[in-house]
Amino acid sequence: MPKRHKEAQDFTRVIRKKIFTRVICRAMNTTVSTPSPVPEGRQFTAFQGHQRLAAGAMEAVMRAAARASEDPESSEPVLVFDDATGMQTDLGALAAPVAAAAEVPAQMQPAEQPARQAGRPKLGVVAKEVTLLPRHWEWLALQPGGASVTLRRLVDDARRSQGPREAVRAAQERCYRFVHAIAGNLPGYEDALRALYRADAEGFNGAMETWPRDVRDYAAVLAAAAFTASSAG
Repeated sequence: MPKRHKEAQDFTRVIRKKIFTRVICRAMNTTVSTPSPVPEGRQFTAFQGHQRLAAGAMEAVMRAAARASEDPESSEPVLVFDDATGMQTDLGALAAPVAAAAEVPAQMQPAEQPARQAGRPKLGVVAKEVTLLPRHWEWLALQPGGASVTLRRLVDDARRSQGPREAVRAAQERCYRFVHAIAGNLPGYEDALRALYRADAEGFNGAMETWPRDVRDYAAVLAAAAFTASSAG
């Protein structure tokens, strides 16, 4: 074998060895992050076509949705909605990272970090970063109790004054997401949305009168605060 060819082969082996070693070292030093679990008490509702399949905790709804999806006699898609937001949700994507983390060897799990003591955890006060302009900090420094007390008071005041309006907006958006995903082709769809954003409960229910019962009932639940909070405000 020519000397130059042998040197090229030796050089290639060295490079491959270095790359392989580097990859292995990185894999051994990789920290596996544990995904955040689904918030406790979070509820979901599954539909197949316009029929409600199940409602409740993630695991129960997942099982019902999986059974329905595997039914060879049904061609209707299975859609799952988050009751809190009305958003269409992929429960498999939510559950898969948690299941994957459970299968990670113990030595690869991230070491537990000591709890941070910033703020006043025993009182429920948590420290986070807030960015303000200099004039804002100057004003806060002059307020009784200091910046933290003043900011908490301002937030509480805003929540009290904007509470009903925010509840209406959240309910409207929650209902819109569901109706847009599942009822776009139903008669009265646009009339129902117009009534929803006018806070017209009678018009909303009237526009849904011919809709399948399960769709109509779930939409009414999601939209309820849009009408009660509006009348209270």
